Amino acid sequence: MNFALDSGTRRRLGYKLIDAIDDYFSSLPTRPVQLPADQRTFGELTDAIPELGADAERVLDDMTREMIDKGFHVPSANYFGLMNPTPTYMAVLAEALVAAINPQLATMARSQLASKIEHQTVRWIAERCGYTKNAGGTFTSGGNEANFSGIALALAAHFPDAIENGIGAIGARPVLYASAESHHSIDKSAGLLGIGRNAVRRVPIDDRLHMRVDALEKMIDHDLAAGQRPFCVVATAGTTNSGAVDDLEAIADLCARRHLWLHVDGAYGASAVFSDKHRDLVRGIERADSITIDPHKWLAMPFAAGVIITRRAETLRAAFEVATPYMPRDASANLVDNFKISTQWSRKMNALKLWVTLRVHGRQAYEEHIDRQLRLARSFADWIRKSEDYELVVKPDLTIVNFRAKNAGDEQATAGANQAVVEAVTRDGTRWISETRVAGRSVIRMMVISYLTDESHLKGLQDALTAAAKSLRA
Repeated sequence: MNFALDSGTRRRLGYKLIDAIDDYFSSLPTRPVQLPADQRTFGELTDAIPELGADAERVLDDMTREMIDKGFHVPSANYFGLMNPTPTYMAVLAEALVAAINPQLATMARSQLASKIEHQTVRWIAERCGYTKNAGGTFTSGGNEANFSGIALALAAHFPDAIENGIGAIGARPVLYASAESHHSIDKSAGLLGIGRNAVRRVPIDDRLHMRVDALEKMIDHDLAAGQRPFCVVATAGTTNSGAVDDLEAIADLCARRHLWLHVDGAYGASAVFSDKHRDLVRGIERADSITIDPHKWLAMPFAAGVIITRRAETLRAAFEVATPYMPRDASANLVDNFKISTQWSRKMNALKLWVTLRVHGRQAYEEHIDRQLRLARSFADWIRKSEDYELVVKPDLTIVNFRAKNAGDEQATAGANQAVVEAVTRDGTRWISETRVAGRSVIRMMVISYLTDESHLKGLQDALTAAAKSLRA
């Protein structure tokens, strides 16, 4: 048995798959997110590993039918869930080309053009964030790795001996700060970096769900008095629960006074820099020492595409560079090998999909995309304000709207009503919203994330919410 297929077979299978993908994209404006509740199955596939192969066309047909007919469709225009977008079609084609060529981005010697494209794409993002030519960065597997990298950079900058000699070389416990609404990856990163999850200080939030800078400063003073070693503040530009954007300017001022590394987790919200009109939503982000941004969120890229950038490029090498005699060298290369500035070793070319989308559609297409989604989210928030059945929990900063059942009773009763609403709205599979907790309170969460979503999809959701509320009253 040979893995190689002849040209005729490759073309026949390729055209069949492209036709299936085209049909799928055509269906997305009206496609349900998932099957109705009574038809969903979550059992394991029970087939044993195949000892002999089967007809390729039949397998491809089975695969596409099963994935499309029975899958959960994040790209649907009716998906109002987490930060998972409809990918651009150019990005889908780019992913196919990357899979075929399979460039290894660890070193320039094996990926000259691919590495140059990644460096250029990182530079484009850094420039939009307000960084100078001295900035550096790399693509990552997502926001978890990017946030891990940002905290690793902060450690390398403040405690350079710890890179070789470990956390014990610091002599006292290093601590960092993030808001009570910040992402769980901060805790995970602290554990993996050896400083411990208890070293993460969760800073209280205000009524807009933003980090309280006054409380942050008091916590820093308290830790210093206790002999701890504050080294980093993680501000959030677009929290997962509510899309809240911390006051980056005020936090940057504090970090400058206290000589602390400022990392901005902008996995979602940092993409606002692609809109000239709405860049002020993340005003001050250019003052951060490092930034996380996930193109697979607001920039409509397929998974996976995270980015870590820093205005102190030399810190990337201080944190991640190792010597390896077996890695090939390119004496003519004027760009640093990617393995020297990244947690990853063997790695995929995650930049091409964003690079080609920008080449085909341009930065202004993203500006229109961001502006339009902000308008839709604010329109939906206005509908909630006027609703007899629901109340707005907080004014949205970005495209996430938090609301809850009105006059449902105490917190426990409200949580029950919210969950009942979510179950009623999602039962038939047409659309998807979720229930979460913000500042300890149960809320219903909707997000405008697909570039296909328009007013008609919002109207459908509003009708479903109204019907759910009527059913609950009955």
